[in-house]
Amino acid sequence: MAKVVALYKQPKDKEKFDEHYFNVHGPITAKIPGLREMKVTKFNKSVMTGGEAEYYLMCEMIYDSMEDLKNGMRSDEGKASGKDLMGFAGDLVTLMIGEEAE
Repeated sequence: MAKVVALYKQPKDKEKFDEHYFNVHGPITAKIPGLREMKVTKFNKSVMTGGEAEYYLMCEMIYDSMEDLKNGMRSDEGKASGKDLMGFAGDLVTLMIGEEAE
């Protein structure tokens, strides 16, 4: 199993971020070929300080294999997702790619 993890820092306007993320970006991303599952987590508080967490949201995009992930990212849908991401959250997001440890 392979996955892309997107970590989003706290946006200035959470309502505007959520509107775009859940109504535009998520549906674009969900169409990427080979994407088996998409898990979205909102963070509440920092465990260390009890205050606002550094990150606002995390999305895990799960693929059966690294090859499926690469093919999905190269697809028209993958490119559209990337373009949209950079347009609305390019300054907020950190992307990581990994494979399940056995």
